Amino acid sequence: MLEKDNTYFMKEALKEARKAFEKEEVPVGAIVVHKDSIIIGRAHNQAEMLHDATAHAEMLAITQAAEFLENWRLLDCTLYVTLEPCMMCCGAMVLSRLPLLIYGADDPKHGAVTSIAESLANPSLNHKVKIVSGVLQGECAAIMGEFFQKLRKRNKGNISEPQ
Repeated sequence: MLEKDNTYFMKEALKEARKAFEKEEVPVGAIVVHKDSIIIGRAHNQAEMLHDATAHAEMLAITQAAEFLENWRLLDCTLYVTLEPCMMCCGAMVLSRLPLLIYGADDPKHGAVTSIAESLANPSLNHKVKIVSGVLQGECAAIMGEFFQKLRKRNKGNISEPQ
């Protein structure tokens, strides 16, 4: 895949992250692209709105993509996400047989690709997910920083950062 394609699709994921930001959700956006060309899943974090800890952007986009394909196996698909996925989302990628993950910013508190764990690198897994990181890293990190800065101001510094 060409670098401009990665940038284009990550910008689409950032559009989803901005939707989450506007709804006062942690601003993470994700899209699933089929055969390097068509977006078949698009979502942003909705844990607060849905009162559901599993309503991460990646989980919702994976579900949409599976519904589109009428198949739980996301072969020939790429997941683009603005923030390094957590352990739960990494598990969903493996279980859905997703071949490629492309993400923007690292997540030092919850990221399970390289930050707190290397969950996708476990040699015991029956499926391997290839990883590309750092695509539009600055933009992806900036929206997270802006969100938590706004939250701290509103709560006068007394916050526990949600995922």
